[in-house]
Amino acid sequence: MTELCGRWVHSFEEDHDGIRVYRPAGYDFPRARGRDGIEFRPDGSYVDWAIGRGDAGEARDGTWESSTENGGLEVTTAAGEHRVVRVVRIDKDRLELEVGGPP
Repeated sequence: MTELCGRWVHSFEEDHDGIRVYRPAGYDFPRARGRDGIEFRPDGSYVDWAIGRGDAGEARDGTWESSTENGGLEVTTAAGEHRVVRVVRIDKDRLELEVGGPP
């Protein structure tokens, strides 16, 4: 899943039917008061970019790994929280994730 790797920013205006939509960092978003994001790295590390003080990004480290054959990923934060996400769509300028609960 090399196309998954990189930093993605939540495009909440485009969320639909339980699907979270992300665009690559640097995408020309409409103005918003802070945006969260995610970053998948080829080495299996993961960064959850939360909205921090002053709307700045706050990095929360973790790991990710493929969990199923249907596009599932298991994400584990440094705090030990687990969640499963399923890649619904991915191309160079759009990532769609269905976010589930614990594996």
